[in-house]
Amino acid sequence: MLGVEDLARARETLYSAVFSDVLDGFGHMHQAMGPTIRPLDDTVVLIGRARTGAYMAVCDAGADDENPYELEIKLIDDIKPGEIPILGCAGNLRIAPWGELLTTATKMRGGVGCVTDGLCRDVRIIRELKFPVFCGGIGPLDSRGRGKMLEIDRPIECGGVKIRSGDIVFGDVDGVVVIPREIEEKVFAAAFKKVDGENRSRAELLNGRLLADVYATYGVL
Repeated sequence: MLGVEDLARARETLYSAVFSDVLDGFGHMHQAMGPTIRPLDDTVVLIGRARTGAYMAVCDAGADDENPYELEIKLIDDIKPGEIPILGCAGNLRIAPWGELLTTATKMRGGVGCVTDGLCRDVRIIRELKFPVFCGGIGPLDSRGRGKMLEIDRPIECGGVKIRSGDIVFGDVDGVVVIPREIEEKVFAAAFKKVDGENRSRAELLNGRLLADVYATYGVL
């Protein structure tokens, strides 16, 4: 199992496209979330371990004595350092499960970002915090009366990708990729190797060598 140092090195060195290429090479060709899942801030990089929560659509806020946020509060209060809430809304853009207060609570628990295929709000403040959030859109809607978290720490689909608590999530300006925990070590090793080959290829291209010759040498593109 990869440690904190490995993830920190990956944050500085790797990027979503190389993870996607490596996963393709291992036969996992559906690990990149759809192109509608975008960062609120193109300059941030997201990497950490998933904690999943699944939302269902609702049409009212429930009884007056019911807490519609019960499970999402439970999830956020249980976040450990290096973890990332992954909130699956089945692409429902009437649900905005993420905002400023959840960002603040997650950050104080040591969480390192959020991914949802629903909406995000309070964007100005989240951007000021430089907290990595990837979402399906931006809107002012509260989840109350529109969506309710149904379960936590169960396998879900978010942005078209199956993800489980404990899987590694990497996101940057190109998108979000999910690395299954069973293959994380070989994926990271191959990703570091591929980046080294890309760096060597770039250097030779800058020296005027033909692309065909460089590709024949390093086998990366």
